[in-house]
Amino acid sequence: MSSVETPREVRAQAKYVRMSPRKARLVAEHIRGRSVPEARAVLAFTSREAAGVLQKVLQSAVSNAEANHGIAEDRLYVKATYVDGGPVMKRWRARARGRVARIRKRTCHITVTLVEAPAVAAPAVEEAAPAEVAEVPKPKRAAAKKTTASGSKKKTASKRPAKKKEAAK
Repeated sequence: MSSVETPREVRAQAKYVRMSPRKARLVAEHIRGRSVPEARAVLAFTSREAAGVLQKVLQSAVSNAEANHGIAEDRLYVKATYVDGGPVMKRWRARARGRVARIRKRTCHITVTLVEAPAVAAPAVEEAAPAEVAEVPKPKRAAAKKTTASGSKKKTASKRPAKKKEAAK
């Protein structure tokens, strides 16, 4: 029976971040599944406010991995990032004719989960003779049908029944 080593997961969370979860999710999607150095580069060049907060959470997760498990930063990749909604602060603003408009100041909880990349064994390099290597032809795609604006509209018969002509009396 072979023993399968499960990858160690490391997690960091920022709670009650004063930002809309919807806006933070847009940035979180960019780093999901990437290696840590690549995720840092993506966040560094993202011009949204959520990128700064996600960068801090990512740094915290990397620090947790190094301190608690001794895993180097280069061997980590982002397994999951998700943004959950937090409590909503409700405020109000006066409007015309004595009315009130509700203002919702949303908060969110940001979680980043890192996993150690599995160590891959170096594949055995076999030198093949040039005669043995054959080029594989690329499959040809069927040509797409061109449609024009006038060609896409079909003329259909009127749905109203034909009018009966009255006979002259």
